[in-house]
Amino acid sequence: MLSLLGGIFLGWSLGANDAANVFGTAVSSRMVRFWTAAVLAAVFVVAGAWMEGHRGIATLQSLTQVDMTHAMVVSVAAALTVTLMTLLGLPVSTSQAVVGAFIGIGILNRQIFLQGLGKVVGCWVGTPVGGLLAAVVLYRIFAALLNRMPLNLFQIDGLLRAALIVVGCYGAYALGANNVANVTAVYVAAGRLSVEQAVLIGGMSIALGIITFSRPVMMTVGRKLVRLDPFSALVVVSAEAVTVHLYTLLGVPVSTSQAVVGAVLGIGILKGAQTIRIRTLGNILFAWIVTPAVACLTTLMLDFLVHLQYVPHAG
Repeated sequence: MLSLLGGIFLGWSLGANDAANVFGTAVSSRMVRFWTAAVLAAVFVVAGAWMEGHRGIATLQSLTQVDMTHAMVVSVAAALTVTLMTLLGLPVSTSQAVVGAFIGIGILNRQIFLQGLGKVVGCWVGTPVGGLLAAVVLYRIFAALLNRMPLNLFQIDGLLRAALIVVGCYGAYALGANNVANVTAVYVAAGRLSVEQAVLIGGMSIALGIITFSRPVMMTVGRKLVRLDPFSALVVVSAEAVTVHLYTLLGVPVSTSQAVVGAVLGIGILKGAQTIRIRTLGNILFAWIVTPAVACLTTLMLDFLVHLQYVPHAG
């Protein structure tokens, strides 16, 4: 069990950071209480990991060959990177951190499988664009449906609350299904865990992070990038969930952070570009760029420390 602590740490940091992407907009718009969101997200993350997490695991374990020592180094390096970004209040890409750590190990082994890496990196570019396009389309569809309903303001409020809970649960399911590979795929590659064990342990560690430490990042996307009303929050979470689930079906772990920020930008475009907080957007984009590099360098440093040997002084 001790050898898995790095993966559990990574899952915890992922849950703490990425829960904001499925319920952060609902919580920040005060439509759903934090603890209601946290408990539901934890339950559906585990469900998603168990039902569909195997696809992403197959993709990540194909990037390079690792032994058990390298598996621990990858997990800890990625977890330290994500935790740093969480403390800074930035919705960072856990997928980028893990792949950056894999690249570090690949450099050490002089073995990186570029075909699998190219597939993952290509999807990084498509994720925020997909989130943006999905938000624009869903905004118009949801608005048309809502306008056709003969509801008063109190009924609309109740409908939006219920809808935010439903799509938040779906978003948590997609998060678990897609991102559990980031947590434990390396242990499957090293032969330490079976796929079934990996999705269960990974899902539960993500849930632990949601329950214990997800509140600090919950407000960043929903409040600091674009001010979201409840209807816009519903669209954002729906767009993020659909985008991430589609990539899950393709077997590619992607960033829920990139999907949700793309969706938030889509709302900002519809409402007018002046509503977008450029400084916050710039900070998030900077974090996305440096995350793989930081994780790669952290992996190289940790590997160096792990292999340090004490040589007693003669004489």
